Amino acid sequence: MSIIASGCATAAIAGCAAARRDAQGQIVRWYGTLEDVHAQKLAQQALVDSEERSRLAVQAARLGIWDFDATTGERRWSAEFRQMLGLSEDQPATSELALSLVHPDDRETLRVMLDAVAAGAVPPHFEATLRVHRANDGALRWIRSSGWTTRSESGRALRVIVTFLDVTEQRDVEDRIRWAATHDPMTRLPNRALWQATLDEMAERQARTGNRFGLLLLDIDDLKRTNDSLGHDAGDALLCAFARCLAALAPPDAVLGRLGGDEFGLIAPSLTDGAALEAWCAKLIESLRVPHVHNGRSIDCGVSIGGALFGDHGDRAADLLKAADLALYASKASGRGRLTLFHSDLRAQAQQRSSMIGMARKIIADRLVTPYYQPKVDMRTGRVLGYEALLRWHHPRLGVQLPGSIAAGFENAEIAVALTGQMLDAVLRDVRHWLQAGYDPGRVAINASAADFARDDFAERVLEQLVLFTVPPEHLEIEVTETVFLGRGAGQVGRALRHFSDARVRVALDDFGTGFASLSHLKQYPVDILKIDRSFVSNIEQDAGDAAIVDAIVKLGGSFGMDVVAEGVESAAQAGRLLAHGCIIGQGFHLGRPQPFAVITPPKA
Repeated sequence: MSIIASGCATAAIAGCAAARRDAQGQIVRWYGTLEDVHAQKLAQQALVDSEERSRLAVQAARLGIWDFDATTGERRWSAEFRQMLGLSEDQPATSELALSLVHPDDRETLRVMLDAVAAGAVPPHFEATLRVHRANDGALRWIRSSGWTTRSESGRALRVIVTFLDVTEQRDVEDRIRWAATHDPMTRLPNRALWQATLDEMAERQARTGNRFGLLLLDIDDLKRTNDSLGHDAGDALLCAFARCLAALAPPDAVLGRLGGDEFGLIAPSLTDGAALEAWCAKLIESLRVPHVHNGRSIDCGVSIGGALFGDHGDRAADLLKAADLALYASKASGRGRLTLFHSDLRAQAQQRSSMIGMARKIIADRLVTPYYQPKVDMRTGRVLGYEALLRWHHPRLGVQLPGSIAAGFENAEIAVALTGQMLDAVLRDVRHWLQAGYDPGRVAINASAADFARDDFAERVLEQLVLFTVPPEHLEIEVTETVFLGRGAGQVGRALRHFSDARVRVALDDFGTGFASLSHLKQYPVDILKIDRSFVSNIEQDAGDAAIVDAIVKLGGSFGMDVVAEGVESAAQAGRLLAHGCIIGQGFHLGRPQPFAVITPPKA
């Protein structure tokens, strides 16, 4: 063969020659042929180039190749595939070796694929993802495979090529994303979405089998107080400590979840009756009696729990969760730190609360609020020193109603603020009319809730209303309970109370002695009046302890320069005992019942 060049063109020529010899064997002539094989050589070079590009592409893509010749039964594993499996070049490419490296849970998947290949029954294209333990270091890797089959015209499998890609890092990223989407990052427990999905699945499964399981909703008591007093880092530490305690005590089959804020959930097929729920909750409550220590400070951790049983209290996940939620509400309302198991009365109470809230919204919309005024009296002389404005509302059919009929409405911040606003407008309007009629009502007190102080401009709005109604601030008194001093908004409460004090609006601390107020609160906030709770007054004649408390409050108020008012004075004997202890101002049915504006008329000259 020779290559003949003509100008700039290059051609590939194949030559073939044979000699002609005479009788003595001497060559007398040559005969030959020439063939243009240029196109053939170009095609061969193109094939080599294509195979090289394919090889480089496979290397760049980090693909391993398993090439199976169905006719000869020969298997060839590429160097990349062997590296992926942690195998050396001299180890034979056998099905047994491949199976030995695959994770036991995925081994059957590969065995089915290999049997199909051996039988020539593989589809034109197939995919699978398998877990493999590398031969050299035992590391677990995720391998994704994609296979292609070529067939003869008769349909017989000729060749099977399978590519393999190590997707471990990708799976790890996907697992982390999936975990983050279904777990609480702080406590590392399942979040509400995953816990709810598990509850739905368990309810469907148990409904088919007829089995029961227990559900508990758990609220950490007073987490907000920890956040406000010690900081959110302490609150977060308490949350994590509670989650660890919960996980340590939970039954082995329990599914835990942080449902949001300070609320956790537990579902357990092994807790199948009320006694089991009560016994487990008692262990949890007892374990939490040991205080949690954070940065050298001891933090108490109590828990309120609502429980329900699938099959007894609900046959669907939603019904069971609602039952447990009602039970949890009852636990928190009855003093916290306890378990309440669902019972039918709780549903009736929930319906009643819903009805109360609906009625409260209607009262606000129709402006049905009516203040009634109970006098505060100098028990030595009988002189009226002022009034407390008490909320009443007028039912179109039933007449005047007490605030207890809409008690649940006061737990709603929006409703509570709206009711206070309507009371303030009505009271200031009445005070203005009294003053214009020549009657001095003294100081008229209205009750303000924590929700009112949660609004930064509460004091400003009240003082603006005084100006609008032309009522001097000396005629208004703001009554608060000790709960307004507790919580995240304590700073703005203090600012509002100081603003009232600067404007000569007096501040009364209601129900003193029954809550969490301390002497530091009396020192920190501008309180002018202490009101002794009626629970101490009612037993002042029979209970020496209550009498001692009354005496202590009177002396405490005097030492701070505050007036002291006794609430719930129902008899002359009680009034006499109060006076004996030095309390001269009283309020109660014995001294005057609440009356509407129209009944309280200026005295005639």
